Amino acid sequence: MLRRRFLTTVSTALASAPAVRTQPRRRNIVFILTDDHRYNFIGARNHPWLKGHTPNLDGMAGRGVLFRNAFVTSSLCSPSRATLLTGLHMHSHGIQDNFSQLDPKLPTFAQLLQANGYRTGFFGKWHMGGSSDQPQPGFDDWLSFRGQGEYEDPEININGRRERAKGNMTDILTGAARNFIRENASRPFCLYLSHKAVHAPFRPPERHAGLFQGLTVPRPPTMLFKEEFYRQWPEWVRRRRFTRHGVDGMLDSDESFDVHYRRYCQCLAGIDDSVGEVVEQLASSRLLDETLVIYMGDNGYMWGEHGLIDKRAMYEASIRAPLIAHCPSLFGESPRAVDAMALNLDIAPTILDAAGLKAPPSMQGRSLLPLAGGRRPDDWRTEFLYEYAWEQDFPYTPSVVGLRTETHSLMNYPGIWDIPELYNNAKDPDQVQNLLAGARLGPRMRGRYVNHVKDPETRSLVEDLQSRLARLLRSTGGDPRLASEAGADDRFAY
Repeated sequence: MLRRRFLTTVSTALASAPAVRTQPRRRNIVFILTDDHRYNFIGARNHPWLKGHTPNLDGMAGRGVLFRNAFVTSSLCSPSRATLLTGLHMHSHGIQDNFSQLDPKLPTFAQLLQANGYRTGFFGKWHMGGSSDQPQPGFDDWLSFRGQGEYEDPEININGRRERAKGNMTDILTGAARNFIRENASRPFCLYLSHKAVHAPFRPPERHAGLFQGLTVPRPPTMLFKEEFYRQWPEWVRRRRFTRHGVDGMLDSDESFDVHYRRYCQCLAGIDDSVGEVVEQLASSRLLDETLVIYMGDNGYMWGEHGLIDKRAMYEASIRAPLIAHCPSLFGESPRAVDAMALNLDIAPTILDAAGLKAPPSMQGRSLLPLAGGRRPDDWRTEFLYEYAWEQDFPYTPSVVGLRTETHSLMNYPGIWDIPELYNNAKDPDQVQNLLAGARLGPRMRGRYVNHVKDPETRSLVEDLQSRLARLLRSTGGDPRLASEAGADDRFAY
C-alpha cells in the first residue's frame, strides 16, 4: 500500500471513474475515529516530524474544514465513544469506565440512520462492554474485536463470527471499510471506521517502522521535575508521575520515552494511509463530493505535560482532539479554519443534520454544519463541562469535574483532600501557574476552597466559574454540587 497525497488521489481516481450519477440521493456519511490521537500530531497543525508524513489528513484540512478548538467532554475511550454515538454527556449516558455496556435504549446516530433507510457499518474498536465484541444495535455490518484488540494478526469478529486475520489491524480495518463503500455505492450509507491505532502499546505497520529514526524527541517544559511546579499543582500529579501513566513509569514498559513517542508517530503514518485509501474509494465510486467525511480522535494524549503520559486529566493536551470535516457539496472546496468550540458531543447531531434528520431533543450537542459552512450562530457555546470518573484499575487519577471556557480551565477534584486547579490558558498556555495554589486546605479548615482564596479578583473569578459550571450540570441532569459552588449562607456554616 503506497503513501498517497489527498489531491493526487482524488484527481487520479476521478479520471478513471464511471459516469456521474444523475439521480438525487441522501448524503453518505463516513466517520473515522482514531484512538488517543493528540490534536496537534498532524502536519497541518505544524508537528515538526509529521509534515510530509500525513499528506491525506493535511489534504482533508486543505480542502475542507479544520476545527482548531475541538475538545472531548471526557478524556477516556469508552465515555468519549458513548458521547460520540449518543450526543450525551458522560453523566447522562452512564458510561464512566471502559467496561460498562451502552444502554441499547439510548438512541444513537447509527440507529436513527438505520431506521431511516441507511446501510450502516461499524469496523473497529467498540470497547463498551469489556470483552464483548458482539454486533451492536444500529449496525447492519460489523467487524470488531475484544477490548483493545491486537495490532498484528488479530482475532476479529465479523458479523458474529470470530476468525484470525492476517496483517496489521489498521490495514485490515481499512480494507473492510473500502469493501463496505464499494458494496453500498448505490444506496445511502454510514460508515463508522473506528481504529485501534494509535493506542499503546504502539505497533505500526511494518512499512513505517523505520520512520523518524535519529530525530530528537521534543519535551514539553512541564515534563521536568521542578519543585516550583509541584508546589503549585495537586499532590496527585506528583504521585502519578511515577505510575504507568507518568514519565517515570512510562506505560509499565522498560522502553524509553523516545521509543514510545517514535512508534506513536509511526502508527499515525499508518492512519494517514488509511484515510487516503478511504478517500480513494469514495472518489473512484463518484461519491466523494457528496459524502460527509469526519475525522476525529476519541481524546487527546499527554506526552510529558505535567510529567504525565496518557489522558484522563483535564490538561489541554489530554482534552483537545483533532477534528476535520470534508464535503465539497456542503462546505465548498476552499479551506476553512473554525475557532469556535467543537465537542465530541456534537458529532451525532452533525451526522444526523447532514443526513437530513432532526436530532432527538435528548441530545445535548449541536450540529457543526453551520460552523463548517462559515456561519457562527450568535448563541454558540463559549464554555463546556468536562468529566472524568475515578477508575479502580488506574487509581492514580482522581475524579474530575471542570469547566473549560475560552480563556480559563477550572478543575475540581471531588472526593480527595487536595487543591483544585485554575489556569488562565490565554496567558499561561503550558498551564504552569495554578491560580488556586494558595487555597490548599489545612487539617482543620472547612473544605470549600473558594473561602480560602485570598485575592479578591481571583475569588470573584472562581465564584463566577463555579456558578457557570453548576448551571451546566443542572441543565444536563448532572449534580450541581460537584461545582463546589458556595451557597448564600456559606459564611454561617463554620
